[in-house]
Amino acid sequence: MQIPLDISLRESASLASFHPGENRQVVSDIRACVENRGERFIYLWGGPGTGRSHLLQAACRLGAEHRLAVAYLPLVQAGSFEPAIFSDLGSLDIVCLDDIQAIAGQPSWEQALFHLFNQLWDSGARLLVSADRAPARLPLGLPDLASRLGWGLCYQLQPLDDQEKMAAIIDSASRLGMTLPPDTARYILRHAPRDMESLQQILKRLDQASLAAQRKLTVPFVRNLLG
Repeated sequence: MQIPLDISLRESASLASFHPGENRQVVSDIRACVENRGERFIYLWGGPGTGRSHLLQAACRLGAEHRLAVAYLPLVQAGSFEPAIFSDLGSLDIVCLDDIQAIAGQPSWEQALFHLFNQLWDSGARLLVSADRAPARLPLGLPDLASRLGWGLCYQLQPLDDQEKMAAIIDSASRLGMTLPPDTARYILRHAPRDMESLQQILKRLDQASLAAQRKLTVPFVRNLLG
């Protein structure tokens, strides 16, 4: 079993395609966690575009490659399902819960997460979670859950600087089969949203447009596409 819901992993989400910048130790520890030779609980936090979702999905993908039972659950969609869904995850090898701040302060969800944490811990499974803030800043009403979230490793993800972002989008373009010249990459960074998720979406648009028009990724071509 990979995912118990109609939720799919992004095709590009892998540890190899993540551009770490100052987050190299995070990537190393996630790999060790998935391969059961490191910490069994990892808490990632950071602002939009720091790669939290990418890393959790990459952890699931790596676990699936090792033929493990894994699940990725984006809790920003918690309104679409019930806390009882956690009871279906306790027998898995790896569980990745994205954006747990979305359920903080909701007693039924907090209780369900607390019991899931205990189940996974007792079974020797691995749990990776993400949030937009540090554990101590979550508005949790259940003290025992707050205590559990202090176990294991906790990382604040650091955003890429401009040079790292430029290298990242050039490499991502290459993975899509495109050649992105440095001057075009600089233009994109100056005139497009700067978070990596938006930049990846722009690269997909450029890939489709350049194939359709049989054009290279020159600055004028990109300028016309971005409007």
